[in-house]
Amino acid sequence: MKINEIMTKDPETAQVTDSIMDVASMMRDLNVGFMPIMDGDMLVGCVTDRDITIRAVAEGMDTANASVGEIMSTELHVVSPDTDLDDAAHIMEEFQIRRLPVVNENGNLVGVVSLGDIAVRTKELEEAGEILEVISEPSRPERPEIAA
Repeated sequence: MKINEIMTKDPETAQVTDSIMDVASMMRDLNVGFMPIMDGDMLVGCVTDRDITIRAVAEGMDTANASVGEIMSTELHVVSPDTDLDDAAHIMEEFQIRRLPVVNENGNLVGVVSLGDIAVRTKELEEAGEILEVISEPSRPERPEIAA
């Protein structure tokens, strides 16, 4: 199966100069946790709801005046629409990411594929579960047991 069969096509995007608060509001309204960030027509980064929480809110940034460009991730892993599902899953596992921007041969953003897309649109629940287990490993800190 190819990524273009399951990706979310023509995703909403934000501009690098948009305020963090405006992007957070867009994400709320769209009910998404990931937003591709553009500089004009060029994909330059991405931001997640976690980025906003950890890099902006927890740091006390003025989210109404600070741009999303200040907190976005710029080291992007992308795939093409013709990428095989297994190859995309391997990238997600290797780099421990839940979403991949999909770009065409000209480098234009044409979609996003997520772990949820793999699970829901392919019915590959077992594969999605395995990917989630691998990408979530570092996010599980050792926590002491709480006595009852």
